[in-house]
Amino acid sequence: MIREGGLTYDDYAALDDGNRYELVEGRLELMSPGPSVIHQLVSYELQRSIARTCEKDYVILYAPIDLILSDSEVRQPDILLVRRDRMHILSKRGVEGPPDLVVEILSPSTLKRDKIDKLKTYARFRIPEYWVLEPELGVLEQYVLQGERFEIVNIFHGDDLVTSPNMPCVSFTMKEIMDRIPKIN
Repeated sequence: MIREGGLTYDDYAALDDGNRYELVEGRLELMSPGPSVIHQLVSYELQRSIARTCEKDYVILYAPIDLILSDSEVRQPDILLVRRDRMHILSKRGVEGPPDLVVEILSPSTLKRDKIDKLKTYARFRIPEYWVLEPELGVLEQYVLQGERFEIVNIFHGDDLVTSPNMPCVSFTMKEIMDRIPKIN
C-alpha cells in the first residue's frame, strides 16, 4: 500500500501509528504484518551462521533497522552487514549509507518488493552484495553489483558451501541452517 509522496526521513521518523513502513522515493509503503515464525527462525539461524565466522570483521544488524540510503529512501532489510572499518555509517538513526551486504528473507507478500523493487534500489545505492533467501525451500540467491546492476552469481541450496566474493569470512551451508529450524504446524 502506498501513502502520500514527497516525504523525507524526518516525516518517516515522526510516524507513531503502530505500523511499520519503508520510505520509497519519498512515498510511505506500509509493510505487511509481522514476519512468520519460520521467517524469524531462518533469520536467526542465518545471523548465527554468519556471526560464527564474520563477527570479528563485520557488525551484523537485523530487522527492524532503518537503512537510510537518502533523505527519501529508507528501507528495513532483514539482515545487513557493515565492515568494522566502515562503522562511521552507523548512527543513532540507523545505518546511513550502503552496507556491505543486505539480506532479504522472502514472504509471499514481499516477493515482488524483495526480488524486483529492492534489487533495483540496492543497486542504485551501490550496495556491493544482496542475498535473497527463500525460507520454505532453503534457497539463497546471491547477487553481486556489476557496474550499476546486480547480477545473480550463485544459487545455494542444501550442502552447497555459501561463500562470498566480497566477504571471505562467509562459510556455511543452507542445509546447516535449515536443519536447525524446528518443524512447525
